[in-house]
Order: sequence, then structure tokens, then C-alpha cells
Amino acid sequence: MGGAVSGRVALVTGGTRGVGAGVARALAEAGAEVVVCARRPPEVPLPGVEFRAVDLRDRAAVYDFVGGLPRLDVLVNNVGGSPYRPLGGGADVERHVRVVELNLITPLTVSLAAYEHLKRARGSVVMIGSVSGSRPSPGTAAYGAAKAGLEHLARSMAVEWAPEVRVNTLVVGMVRTEQSHLHYGGVDGVEAVARTVPAGRLAEPGDVGGAVVFLASDAAAYVSGASLLVHGGGEWPAFLDAATANKGGGDGG
Repeated sequence: MGGAVSGRVALVTGGTRGVGAGVARALAEAGAEVVVCARRPPEVPLPGVEFRAVDLRDRAAVYDFVGGLPRLDVLVNNVGGSPYRPLGGGADVERHVRVVELNLITPLTVSLAAYEHLKRARGSVVMIGSVSGSRPSPGTAAYGAAKAGLEHLARSMAVEWAPEVRVNTLVVGMVRTEQSHLHYGGVDGVEAVARTVPAGRLAEPGDVGGAVVFLASDAAAYVSGASLLVHGGGEWPAFLDAATANKGGGDGG
């Protein structure tokens, strides 16, 4: 039985773990032929997914790899990372620059390398963005700035590459992955953070994967230049917990 993206070839950058692995699984289950690329292979096998070793920070290697693909219908720019790096305090500026390069310049490079493939296929690009691109991100400011730039890049790319190539962004909130404890602490920390989300839980990688399948499918044929929020309703407004008057309602603000 065919899936939503049956017969299409999809490339997921950094798709060996976490969100990327969830995206790769979802695309494969929906019928796509999926290739993931990263420096290291997945620790957990991804059924039906081909791995290719590529250093995505090496632009020449990216062009050689993408140019050598026989076909490409869907590009998912997932590669990225948000190491905790506060501003100031004598921090090495190069460390922040590397974060911007990984989260913004690398997706731009892969997209440009893939353009001719995608144009021939009348394909699509999905950028994996973040809510950090639209809110203050203390401790990960360079990451937030890069994700804001990525969303803007997608909008401009959608106009320049229309009508042959559709380009959209998934603005992703907090996701439960094998590295969640590094950001939120242990089980108690993850559960406490989950309670701040209206949906009552963190996203699973498959939630992001399902949204990617939609944007890559014909169901989204008229969707381009869009930013789709995948964040479980966002965050409960802190002022509501701080307010002491008129708990039952108010005139908003």
C-alpha cells in the first residue's frame, strides 16, 4: 500500500538520532526512499534508511555528495545543535560563529547544492526551525539567531524558487530525545518542563516526522513559504501564574 510520499527520494541531514531519526523513520514509513547523512552512523538501526557519511561543514564534500545523488525530491534540513554558550564573560566568539554556521550556513549550503535536483523533481525543502528563533534564548543566543535566520531564508527561498520548489519551515518546540536530560535534567526535570506546555508533554520525534511528511506530500501542494508551529500550544504565559487578582477572567492584554 502506498504512502503519502511513495516513490520519492528524501534526504535528511543529521538524521541519525533524535528529531532527525524520527523524521527519517516517518518518511520511510510513508513510502519514501530515505537517505540520511552525518559524520557518524546511527547508533540505533533505522529500517529502510540508507546512511551516508558526510561532514556537512565541508562545503566541497556537500556538493560532491548531493551532486552525486541520482535523484532528490525532498530535502529536510535537520542538522543543527544548541550547545549552552552564554554571551560575554570572555567567551570565544568563534564558538558562537560555529553555532551559526551549523544551524544556518549548512542548511543554506545543502539547499543550494540540491537546487537542480529539486527543480527537476518539482520537489520541496523542509527546514527544521525552532521556537528559539522567535523568543529570547539566553544561553543559546547564537542558536536562536541562526534559527530566526533559517526561517527567513526559507521564506525568501520559497519566493525565488517558485513555482518549481516549495520551501517551508517547521518551528519546533521542546522534543523528548535521548539527549533531553542534558537540557532539562532527569525524569523529574523533563516532567516539570512538560507541565509548562499546554499539550501536557514534550513532542516525540515522530510528531515532527509526521509534520514533515505532510509538508513533503501532495496534501501540501499549495503550501510554500509557511512556518508551521509544532510546539504543543507553546508555553503557558508566566503572568497568569503570577497574577493574584481576577483569577476567573479579565480584560486580557
